[in-house]
Amino acid sequence: DADGEAKPYFSCKLDPARIPELPAPRPIFEIFVYSPRVEGVHLRGGPIARGGLRWSDRREDFRTEILGLMKAQQVKNAVIVPSGAKGGFVCKQLPGSGREALNEEVQACYRTFIRGLLDVTDNIVEGEVVSPHRVRCRDGNDPYLVVAADKGTATFSDLANQVATEYEFWLGDAFASGGSVGYDHKKMGITARGAWEAVKRHFRELGLDTQAQPFTVAGIGDMSGDVFGNGMLLSPHIRLQAAFNHQHIFIDPDPDPTRSFKERQRLFELPRSSWDDYDPKCLSAGGGVYSRQVKSIRLHAKARSVLGLTKETATPPEIIRAILRMQVDLLWNGGIGTYVKSRSESNAEVGDRANDSVRVNGSELRCRVVGEGGNLGLTQRGRVEYALKGGCVNTDFIDNSGGVDCSDREVNLKILLNHAMVDGSLTRKRRDKLLEDMTDAVADLVLRNNYHQTQAISMMASRSKERLNENALLIRILESTGLLDRALEFLPAEDEIEERRKTGQGLTRPEIALILSYSKISLYQSLIDSDLPGDSFLAEELRSYFPAPIQKRFANLIPGHRLKDQIVAMLISSSLINRMGPVFPLRAQEETGASADQVARAYTIAREVFDVRALWSGIEVLDNIVQAEVQYTLMFQISRFLRRVVYWILHHHPGDLDMAVMVSRLKPGVVELMTHLATILGGSALRRRQNDVAQYVALGVPGSLAERMANLAVMTALLDIVEVAQSFELAALEVGELYFELGRGLKLDWIRDQIESLQASGRWQALARATLRESLYEEQRGILRQLLGQRGEDSPKEALTGWLASNRTQIHRARQALRDMQTAGERDFATLSVALNEIRRLSANRG
Repeated sequence: DADGEAKPYFSCKLDPARIPELPAPRPIFEIFVYSPRVEGVHLRGGPIARGGLRWSDRREDFRTEILGLMKAQQVKNAVIVPSGAKGGFVCKQLPGSGREALNEEVQACYRTFIRGLLDVTDNIVEGEVVSPHRVRCRDGNDPYLVVAADKGTATFSDLANQVATEYEFWLGDAFASGGSVGYDHKKMGITARGAWEAVKRHFRELGLDTQAQPFTVAGIGDMSGDVFGNGMLLSPHIRLQAAFNHQHIFIDPDPDPTRSFKERQRLFELPRSSWDDYDPKCLSAGGGVYSRQVKSIRLHAKARSVLGLTKETATPPEIIRAILRMQVDLLWNGGIGTYVKSRSESNAEVGDRANDSVRVNGSELRCRVVGEGGNLGLTQRGRVEYALKGGCVNTDFIDNSGGVDCSDREVNLKILLNHAMVDGSLTRKRRDKLLEDMTDAVADLVLRNNYHQTQAISMMASRSKERLNENALLIRILESTGLLDRALEFLPAEDEIEERRKTGQGLTRPEIALILSYSKISLYQSLIDSDLPGDSFLAEELRSYFPAPIQKRFANLIPGHRLKDQIVAMLISSSLINRMGPVFPLRAQEETGASADQVARAYTIAREVFDVRALWSGIEVLDNIVQAEVQYTLMFQISRFLRRVVYWILHHHPGDLDMAVMVSRLKPGVVELMTHLATILGGSALRRRQNDVAQYVALGVPGSLAERMANLAVMTALLDIVEVAQSFELAALEVGELYFELGRGLKLDWIRDQIESLQASGRWQALARATLRESLYEEQRGILRQLLGQRGEDSPKEALTGWLASNRTQIHRARQALRDMQTAGERDFATLSVALNEIRRLSANRG
């Protein structure tokens, strides 16, 4: 405003071409654009933001709707480059009748809206940021503005791009994704397919394969809709028993999966369809399609049975409430509106008056799984209430993030390819064809994000009870930074956390989804402010973001992408949080004194040195082959191993985290040792490895993967072996044989086994166990260096023999103490501390 105070809305300038008689710019309608409360991430000094734009004729609650959607957009955008935003406008002078006149007026208002946005947005001209004429900038450069289609504006992307061209805006047709030369979300089915990844995961955990076994569904929407229509064609085994949209109610008590699938497909392929177009011959006995405008509906006995109704006649709102409460496997939301709240919420708080008469509470849902293809179908408190009674649900911003992810990739591809068009290496026609040809490749990259995000939530949920304290700590930390508003996001207050602790409940999946996303945002901001994204070692990370044809043909342009740093920061923060959990970066910083970017560097080094991606892939291909819990157990063991490696790197190389140098120095020796690990192990370490392999195989894990998983127990030691070998200019394999022989001779393997078997109750005991473990590694490493340093002209094996002989008395004492402990059976923290002290005395003796 005139006083320089930021306001949550602005009025855009009038388009003089529309009403030329007005002499000066004046407000024509209000525009509401909400941006995150937190400081934005920056592109050369300016914030990056993107989100959908919608229109409405409801002045009274439009601000509430946009604010709610902005919150969802902000956390949804944790999987893409920009921070979330949301915009919309209210048309105040709509024509009284006529669809054509209505569309014309809305489109005219939309163009004015876009002009208003671009009037206050910086541009890039010949590589330089240029501020708009007669605009006083109170922040940094702000050239990145991307808009997306939303409710009511799904076909307006070309209009927005026309205005961008008129303004000579630097993004060109990348300004608005999804236009005629872009990715058609409905044709790709990308939002529904992404949400289906969540549905498949829920059911895998319940022991049901949606792609091979029949399951019952109730739905919100119709087959003409993008999310509902595409979703109800994603499995031939769907038994859709009931659904509703704003016009009709559909009931099919005992559907034939094959016949109903074909009929749904027919409706989906019609130019415009409704449930009224459904062929009655394809309905089972008692089925029907009914108008929502009638006062009451007479229901067949079979319909009443599946709906859980006893009355022969019921009103449309009563039937819709019954559909929402049906005892089905899946409730699939592909519509518009909020239909589920919590008992503690009033309809007025929900802010969707059109559906007040049909809304139910989360505790009333009887479905096993909720798939949220649409936005705001459930309130957050409604989700939590349903999840606390055992229901499987994530959130809308997790389930349907595929659409915004796809749009983001389209924009970033166009930014890259625009450079190729400028330098003449690509024509516009060939660019358009290339984008079309990459549709499936882009979809695969998007769905991989959906898969990994839901996997991360599931892993956290499987340990939610025992990790309630650390998740509560994370909420407090995020809240203290100002990034998270606990009350606004309906996360549990401290007294509620204490109540869950008493009742043995952890955070629910919807709550986990929130802290997962906010943790990514927090880490992303830390990484983007560091020099990590520009590290040349991460060039491959950047390339992996783009489809294979781009990597091959335009590899030279990828390093110059205007958002390269943001893409890298997003990829690293997503990988780290998804694989290690949201608490890990903060805890690693606290326990090692490292910065966020140092933790990320150490994680990247660990991941590359041990080729952990191959392990993850080997586990993920076991979907529906082994139990989901087995997969998550394997994943947890990998994350535990990676944590140890990250701490090792931060401890031994606190100021030396050149990723390229570290990987090239450590990986060859590690690979050599891993190849021969089965032959150089012995004693209890070898027996444990053999037992672990047998247990994994018994659970259905393939033999090669079982062996690699069994290796994790000793692989941290490989780093010590490689570094000692390099410092003495010896072969890693030769030193490795010596290392493990030393462990057997001094019974260090037995001590290590006892440390691993300690039960840690709470954070501090876990930290004490980790300290014992790391101290034992340090002593073994120290003894190894000592005996190699004293070897003179002897071979390493001769050096070991000589060291054992010269330290015979001290070794005998240590062995005797360990035998006493074995006999007594005392293997608690105190006893093992004494055992470690005996080894420490031995290590301190210089012969």
